[in-house]
Amino acid sequence: MGKHRRNSHRMRARGTMFFGSVTVSLAVGLTAILAPSSSAGDADETPALVRATLPVLAEEVAPPAEPQPEEPAAEDAVPAVPADSGEGRRVVFSQDDQRVWLVEDDDTVTSTYLVSGSRFDNLDPGSYEVRARYRNATSFDNSGTMEYFVEFTTGWSEPIGFHAIPIDHDGQLEQSLDQLGEALSAGCIRQNIEDAAFLWDWAPMGTPVIVV
Repeated sequence: MGKHRRNSHRMRARGTMFFGSVTVSLAVGLTAILAPSSSAGDADETPALVRATLPVLAEEVAPPAEPQPEEPAAEDAVPAVPADSGEGRRVVFSQDDQRVWLVEDDDTVTSTYLVSGSRFDNLDPGSYEVRARYRNATSFDNSGTMEYFVEFTTGWSEPIGFHAIPIDHDGQLEQSLDQLGEALSAGCIRQNIEDAAFLWDWAPMGTPVIVV
């Protein structure tokens, strides 16, 4: 009876590793080895190895979605030259749109941009031409100066033409660039300095000017 109890105690001590007389080792996706355990009386016997490969249960993973190319931002459409604005190489000024177009002989547009024309009704629609050019000029009321003056007509009493935004006696622009597109002048067509310089070079004496 005492011997039987000691054997039972030994088997319980090994209970975490042995089940009966077989040692079991398991791993998913690896090889399982089953080997009979040896006792002290079986020291001369070589345990047989039994190998079995367990299947890998891989979870299917969806491939990452390919990034969709961004659509290019639509460019702002260039406003078309107003209808019935003449033919050939010319400067076109729209009082309604407060915009200028520089048009070539083949009707292609070299440049178009917003301007600030007269806030008074002192420029009639019609056909004109460049008749004078002043690299620097003074406003009719002596309130400031302007560059790149291209004259094409006369208003109530003073010349009217294209020029850069006037600069007052404090050296400040009389309007902001953001205000181009609004009628703010006393008669002429105000432009930013780059556009004024370009038109000065592009429109020599005699260049047609069409006001619509």
